[in-house]
Amino acid sequence: MDRASIFSWAPLRAALVRTCAVIVMGGVALAHAASDGLAISGSPSESATVGKAYSFTPTVTNPAKKTLAFTIVNKPSWAAFSATTGSLTGTPAAANVGTQSDMLIRVSDGVDDASLAEFHITTSASSGGTGTGSGGGSSAPTISGSPATSATVGKGYSFTPSASGSGLTFSIVNKPSWSAFSATTGSLTGTPAAANVGTQSDILIRATNSTGSASLPEFHITVSGSTSTADVPVISGSPGTTVVAGSAYQFQPTAKDPDGKTLSFSVQNKPSWATFSIASGLLNGTPTTAQEGSYSNIVISASNGTSSAALPAFSVKVNAPGSTPPPATGSATIDWVPPTKNTNGTALNDLAGVKIYYGTSAANLSKVVQVASATQTTTTISNLAAGTWYFGGVSYTTTGVQSTMSTVVSLNIP
Repeated sequence: MDRASIFSWAPLRAALVRTCAVIVMGGVALAHAASDGLAISGSPSESATVGKAYSFTPTVTNPAKKTLAFTIVNKPSWAAFSATTGSLTGTPAAANVGTQSDMLIRVSDGVDDASLAEFHITTSASSGGTGTGSGGGSSAPTISGSPATSATVGKGYSFTPSASGSGLTFSIVNKPSWSAFSATTGSLTGTPAAANVGTQSDILIRATNSTGSASLPEFHITVSGSTSTADVPVISGSPGTTVVAGSAYQFQPTAKDPDGKTLSFSVQNKPSWATFSIASGLLNGTPTTAQEGSYSNIVISASNGTSSAALPAFSVKVNAPGSTPPPATGSATIDWVPPTKNTNGTALNDLAGVKIYYGTSAANLSKVVQVASATQTTTTISNLAAGTWYFGGVSYTTTGVQSTMSTVVSLNIP
């Protein structure tokens, strides 16, 4: 579907934790037609192969004949990017096998800007989808099956391939974050939350034994909103990621139910030194020196008894007393006006939420906060180190259709 939503930022403000000052910045339109006719187009290849050159250069319409500058978001580490032509080139190595997601190329003439739709590049060692083997006493593996390519918020998803061969183990590439995968059966199972709306592309399941491997063709899974998106709770917050042994740690998310229902909270992979409140979602505790180290994949969820929503997984590192403390940080509170129309002028009836991209370089907004709500209009991003931070936004629908990236704005955290 060739459409995207239009929305605009409300003024962007940053609450600086150390000074309690408030900075107000002017808003920008998320998706707009360039006033001077600037446009960018092109369809970059979304696959690359180890040892083979990759190249893409967008086509730009510049009727005003102004000097152009190109930027890229989430550039692959193996690629080079030209700020004068927008070309993306490089040759991936074996260490680069995998997928670089949420890439975006933007062009600006100093007055207006335009951007391509987000895309990804999956680097593979071979074309995939076939079996390889060296013979011998064990039978070569085979694998088959047709996984469903759609899932619904709040409903279980399950797929198990059919495979044959002795001593099989299974592996997966680009597993959806909301799912679990069995290395012994190859089963992919899980229940997506509202925060998982969108498409996970280039998923590949492989069976391997001592004689070789066999893979299913790559597939995707698109998560769409439940039939009653109004009943899905909203949860947000930016938990701290470090604490010094002997010091108190505390984080409590912000959550609400659109119908005012009472929420209960749950946590996965709770640190052993912490306690958790199912009534408020408060995670707190004081680790000891014996509990130094990293505690990963912590997930806090809110449920109204029918639907649930979860924060992105996060980690907390317990540092030794006397170690160099992390730099002081600030936070930015971002407001926006929810879109009501698509770029083609039709009414927008299936808005799912927005994604806020941010980073310390306008050319590499490497971090993202997803707000899976059609009605929420603000979020706070915490733990921002001193320096200049850049922010851009994308709106998306329940079917995964996304707008182009907004004009990037910046904010200084002193």
